[in-house]
Amino acid sequence: MKRAMQLPPGATLAVSLEWDSSIVVPVGRLGMRGRQVLFEFDRQFLLEGMELSPLHLRRRPGVIETVEPMFDNLPGVFADSLPDGWGRLLLDRAARRSGIQPQLLTPLDRLAHVGRDGIGALVYRPELAADGQQEPIDLDRLADASRTVLEGKSDDLLDRLRAVGGSPQGARPKALVQIETITGRLTGAQHERGPGWRHFIVKFSTLADFPDMGPVELAYARMAAAAGVRIPEVLLLPSLHGHGYFASARFDRDGDRRLHVATAAGLLHADFRMPSLDYVDLAKLTVRLTQDHREGEQMFRLMAFNVLAHNRDDHAKQFSFLMDRTGVWTLAPAYDLTFAHGVAGEHTTSVAGEGKTPTLAHMHKVADAAGLARQVADRILEQTREAVRRWPEIAAEAGVTEDTSAEIGSVIRAERS
Repeated sequence: MKRAMQLPPGATLAVSLEWDSSIVVPVGRLGMRGRQVLFEFDRQFLLEGMELSPLHLRRRPGVIETVEPMFDNLPGVFADSLPDGWGRLLLDRAARRSGIQPQLLTPLDRLAHVGRDGIGALVYRPELAADGQQEPIDLDRLADASRTVLEGKSDDLLDRLRAVGGSPQGARPKALVQIETITGRLTGAQHERGPGWRHFIVKFSTLADFPDMGPVELAYARMAAAAGVRIPEVLLLPSLHGHGYFASARFDRDGDRRLHVATAAGLLHADFRMPSLDYVDLAKLTVRLTQDHREGEQMFRLMAFNVLAHNRDDHAKQFSFLMDRTGVWTLAPAYDLTFAHGVAGEHTTSVAGEGKTPTLAHMHKVADAAGLARQVADRILEQTREAVRRWPEIAAEAGVTEDTSAEIGSVIRAERS
């Protein structure tokens, strides 16, 4: 059955935390007055003592009016559920195909299209989400279809692409899949398939990427792990006409158990489209939110890796935090780690005020904000340098071509010197 593209006029959207298939906790309701977004917490949720977004959406009774133009006028924590880039493009194309101008879709319409298929534990009802697909996935076919959609040549398989890739954030095409551990079979079903199936995010390349982008991301993930950065399980899935597709396990899912996810952008109401944060901010946020200096150390390790491995596309949505059912926060595993020059050759997130050429002194200031002793920070930096020195070896093992490896190696050698 074809689903509607828009909610009825005046409709409200129920927001819940779905911790698993049997535990769904009402959070509140979203509504609109004109273009103004309104939110009201559920009475029972107010009594629970849990903070969904401790900085900018603290629990309080009554109707909350939000004015956040950079987040479609939503509170940041709900805007985190909205796809940007690729997912937004797919929904906009589907709207036009239905005779609706995308600008007429309200923020609530867009959240209803996410429904319960978004990243994290937040779910939105009623749902307008594309119907999930149970049949096996052909990654090569989806990659080809993604490319034609990006190039504006065709909307073939648009509904299929929306079903498997309409919810994740980021500019690059992606697919949310489940992989059967024993056989390696893939399916696009978002809802739990049962024992032996695990949730992954698969990335497709764009024309702006290295031809061997899948192996590059695999190598970067392995290099980060060697540096002590916490990463999810990563795979390189085969392709019949390419170098393979990079896949990472979803850190918000464990079977049907889900974790609440909030990005630094959503928590701090920071604009991810432009430089708006500093790693000093992120270190302080991590320690404050998690109440655990070990998590602050993880943030410092991630900063060190991004600096020394030349990952300068480190914007405010590239850092996420996880909250479990008990309200305990942790820093999420690192993701989207790759070689990137950034805008004008600078880190999108500055390092103690420096974006172009951060020095040891700048990184030490971030260590101070994370509460790390100087010798601990220096030990982490040396471990990271040693991991980055191994780039040629790690790249070769991951299947990166010699030309790409040499191009990246020439830059990261300069970063660690």
